[in-house]
Formats: sequence, structure tokens, C-alpha cells
Amino acid sequence: MVHVLSGRVLLRPTDPERSRVFYGDQLGLAMYREFGTGPERGTVYFLGGGFLELSGRSEAPPAADVRLWLQVPDVTAAHEELLAKGVEIVRPPVKEPWGLVEMWVADPDGTPIVLVEVPADHPIRYRPGI
Repeated sequence: MVHVLSGRVLLRPTDPERSRVFYGDQLGLAMYREFGTGPERGTVYFLGGGFLELSGRSEAPPAADVRLWLQVPDVTAAHEELLAKGVEIVRPPVKEPWGLVEMWVADPDGTPIVLVEVPADHPIRYRPGI
């Protein structure tokens, strides 16, 4: 078995500074570290148990099947906060048939981001024997 110590998602944005503004200022992710210098410097953000790294530059947006799934404690509060920061909401919070509350936004390159709240009574929170 591979012993994974840490993991991260790497995105190569078409406009690194615009993406740093989105992920850092608008989405409000906490910065873990930066490396390199200038407008194409790498920036790594905390993602709960992992990291999101913006580094390099791409001529084209990521493939349509790339998505970020971010669990938050309160999707309604996140919705209000993101609206106040000018983030375009692709789809407001909705309780899905599977019981999770999901809201969709997109980064500046169109990468879909699903913000998910797991309600207290959802089976995903059930841990037998605990």
C-alpha cells in the first residue's frame, strides 16, 4: 500500500493573478505557501485535509471533467458570503435527493466548484460503534 503523507490538486490557470484573487480573496481559502516570484509564482491554499496549488500558466482552461468538491459547515452562510464578495453563483444551495446540501460556483477558468454541507442527520456522519 502506498503511504500518502499529503495530497494536493494542481491547477494551471489561464490567468494566475485572477485565479489567486478568486481563490484567496473571494473564496477565502487560507494560503499555505507561495513559491517562485512574479506573476507566475506558485500559490498553495489549504483545502481541509489537502491542498490546492495554482502554479504555472495554461493556454486553455482545464478539461470539463475537472471539479473541486469542498465540504463546508454551512452552505447558506457560504452563499451569503460569496454573494457579498461578488462571486457568481452557478446554482444556489439545494438539498439533493441523496441528502447533502450543495451549491455550485465556478473559478475564473470555469472549473466547477461544489460547496457541500453534510447535515447532522446524514448517513455519511454515522460511524458505527462511536
